[in-house]
Amino acid sequence: MAHAEVLSPASLFGTLSPKGVYILGYGWLYGMSVWVSFFGGIIALRALPRHQFGALQHKTFPVYFSSSIGLSLALLGFWAYAHPGLLDNINSPLRADVAQAYVLGTVIVLQSCNQLVVGPMTSRQALNFHVPNSTMFQRHKLEKEEGKSYNEPGVSAQMKALNAKFGMLHGISSLANLGAVIALTFHGLWIGSYGL
Repeated sequence: MAHAEVLSPASLFGTLSPKGVYILGYGWLYGMSVWVSFFGGIIALRALPRHQFGALQHKTFPVYFSSSIGLSLALLGFWAYAHPGLLDNINSPLRADVAQAYVLGTVIVLQSCNQLVVGPMTSRQALNFHVPNSTMFQRHKLEKEEGKSYNEPGVSAQMKALNAKFGMLHGISSLANLGAVIALTFHGLWIGSYGL
């Protein structure tokens, strides 16, 4: 028969172990990633006019990407601490502990690419005179000037070029984010099956 733990101040304090904090951080990161990637954006797209949806994503994605980077860095730090031989074997990616560190590193790289490169090109407004406005805001401005939505027949060549650039950037961002979600799924399956 299994031993039943009795709740006490000591048992509650024991939940603040590094393993407990790691699982909580991973759950936060994975849940956030799945929600933003597959639910939140779709709901917002259906509920909001397109320009409001763009404004919402413009504010949401930097928080999402920076949170993903920060949580992944923290998890990688915990992982390295829990696996003391990791750095000595960092060139052995077939070792399970090293492979999982690479998985977390992949999330950091992909979301950093979104946060620092693709995101600013897609939807951040210019911070100074030397940086042109992003693709999304250029497209919004041109829609007002032309009096047409970006996808109406007869839009200008400039609008078609902006549409192509926006589509490319959106595709790159989506693939990078999907890669991060896949990496996190693999990591979750690993720690669920083999522990920390």
